Amino acid sequence: MSLIEFTKMQGFGNDFVVIDGPARLTVDEVTRICDRRRGVGADGVLVVSPGNPVAMDYWNADGSPAEMCGNGLRCVGRYARDRGWVTEDEFSIDTPVGLRRVRILAELMEAEMGTPLLEGEEKIEGHSYHLVDIGNPHAVRVVDDLTEIDVRTVGPVVAQQAGFDAGCNVEFMSVVGDVLTMRVWERGVGETMACGTGMAAAVAVALKGADGSMTVNVPGGTGSVEIRDGIAWLTGPAEYSFRGVWDQG
Repeated sequence: MSLIEFTKMQGFGNDFVVIDGPARLTVDEVTRICDRRRGVGADGVLVVSPGNPVAMDYWNADGSPAEMCGNGLRCVGRYARDRGWVTEDEFSIDTPVGLRRVRILAELMEAEMGTPLLEGEEKIEGHSYHLVDIGNPHAVRVVDDLTEIDVRTVGPVVAQQAGFDAGCNVEFMSVVGDVLTMRVWERGVGETMACGTGMAAAVAVALKGADGSMTVNVPGGTGSVEIRDGIAWLTGPAEYSFRGVWDQG
């Protein structure tokens, strides 16, 4: 491809280049389009293909494929509905980890993150991290003061030492009552404004695997996670930034 038509979308500041599929992008294509100085700029690329169900594929900014993207899933749901590919307020999207449901709630989108599996703890550099699999892997650490964490330095170290074969996302969280505040380092991207599956993983740790709901603050905004019958749901915005055509030169 030399010219790529795209839509730029974001949820909690987690931003994506959205492209109509089917399409298979090379690592070079993904990294170039996600480059914030020479490309469009994004945390990753979403390819959305019409069908029954609509299908979603996702690549991190470094060109690596990801199993799941929670904020991206909400954006895909909004995009598919607005394109007229679906007409219902609730529908399923085919992702690399299976079908995930989304619901349109006026200006917000609710999306099924999956069932968070708490897989014990790992001691890394003297700190305990809770390991969570929610279709993609996470290591979650409870801290007193998020401002004291050098996320960009600690995140990649923990991601490689947490015991997941392909690395993991790393969340740092503090909890006051039913409000959780977190920062995140994402595989293949770095520190981001938000991570949807990470928000769900952190809430699962805070609730110790029980059902319940929490407000979640991330650098990019505030959303909510509810765990119902063991399944985590994330509610928040899925918004358009702009549309354009990218010329690969």
